[in-house]
Amino acid sequence: MANSEQKNWATSGLDLFLHLDDRPGGGLRVGVENGLREAIRSGRLPRGTRLPPTRALARDLGISRGTVLQAYDQLAAEGWLEGRQGSSTVVSAEAEAHRRSTAIRQPPPVRWRYDLRPGRPDASSFPRGDWLRALRRALATAPNAAFGYGSPQGQLSLRVELAGYLSRARGLRVSPESVVVTAGFTQGLGLVARSLAAMGVGAVAMEEPSMPLHRSIVRATGLTVVLMGVDGDGMQVEALGRSQEIGAAVLTPNRQHPTGVTLSATRRAQLLGWARRQEALIVEDDYDGEFRYEGHPIGPLQGLDPDLVVYAGTVSKTLAPGVRLGWLVLPERLRQHVLREKELADWQSSTLEQLALAEMLHASVYDRHVRRMRLRYRRRRDILVNALAEAFPGTQVMGIEAGLNVVIPLPDSATEARALAAAGAVGVGLEGLVESGLYERQAPAGLVVGYAAAPEHSFVGAVEALVSALHSVRG
Repeated sequence: MANSEQKNWATSGLDLFLHLDDRPGGGLRVGVENGLREAIRSGRLPRGTRLPPTRALARDLGISRGTVLQAYDQLAAEGWLEGRQGSSTVVSAEAEAHRRSTAIRQPPPVRWRYDLRPGRPDASSFPRGDWLRALRRALATAPNAAFGYGSPQGQLSLRVELAGYLSRARGLRVSPESVVVTAGFTQGLGLVARSLAAMGVGAVAMEEPSMPLHRSIVRATGLTVVLMGVDGDGMQVEALGRSQEIGAAVLTPNRQHPTGVTLSATRRAQLLGWARRQEALIVEDDYDGEFRYEGHPIGPLQGLDPDLVVYAGTVSKTLAPGVRLGWLVLPERLRQHVLREKELADWQSSTLEQLALAEMLHASVYDRHVRRMRLRYRRRRDILVNALAEAFPGTQVMGIEAGLNVVIPLPDSATEARALAAAGAVGVGLEGLVESGLYERQAPAGLVVGYAAAPEHSFVGAVEALVSALHSVRG
């Protein structure tokens, strides 16, 4: 039929599961035709799918090649398939009209002209060249055993490099044995929450505001979430002593999300004292600790008492969320529980990504990328804050000292809704304190503006569009 049919059937590279319709009187050719029609109708063979050569499919089905040729020709005549001499046979565009869709139809995601949503880094700044070089070095030097089933704890080479980096750059007291590699913070939080539940903990304190997803992850394990308010000194930790059931606290002490406040030294001491007295644990989410622009770097709680603190970090803000790598630095009493949960969850994180990150850390490429992005995000923060100050003198902007977002307080929820609508009308994506669900109880109104996600070339335009939208609301 086609030149591609001359290939050896075993090396054609195409497998096709086909249910033959063998009703009496139909014959093999009709059975092949009906089987292919049903596969196309059901969506199992979508438009453009390449079919196996007739010789290969005949061998797989145990029938003659002529029968398959006749079936292909008939379906091509009916418009189900298309092909020409010298090329493959594929499912035709016309066949889409016969397809039965069983997919749940969802609206397509909004594609913002200017993405100022918080919690997202600049994906266009992902260091593709550095990552590719690190991946090549890892592939060239990794032993064959690295591509087999490994330890749920993670690749030793990455844990060694992480221990060195976290000790040097973040002030942790850490060894490779205390590190567990995860697929990001959400998996890490789930592992810790399930471990706490298995250890008999009944309730966990969490900040309000906090990410709704994080609260859901903790509640899904059966733990009770006790919300703690946040003020200018961070989580109001003095309230922890009012409940004997609370066995752990989850918080963002170095930069509370989304307010940007830092847990004060007094409250840090109170929190550690509470954990010591109650034999409780603190889960520290250091989600963007590398990005501080004012004053001295603030050390994580883990460096003060590693026996009380679970430290959680990730590359989602420094590299990209698509690189699903994070880490937990665990007290010894929790480590085996978490490793057991990791075994049950997915056994091990992707080896190739782990080896590539280890290479980047070893060669200081990761450090250089973080420093480069810190300078870039600081410039963007300055552009945003200066533009808001010029356009709206006296306006308070919260959380400017660090991180990837600021908060603009607004008088009420109605003003927030109008501001979000005005921004959306000009293609600017934002979040609101009320609409985002960060608060479960009474929520103050305001806009959460991220300054990292928009690509470099469009950032100034994004800020101008934002200011214009706010002018239409505030007058």
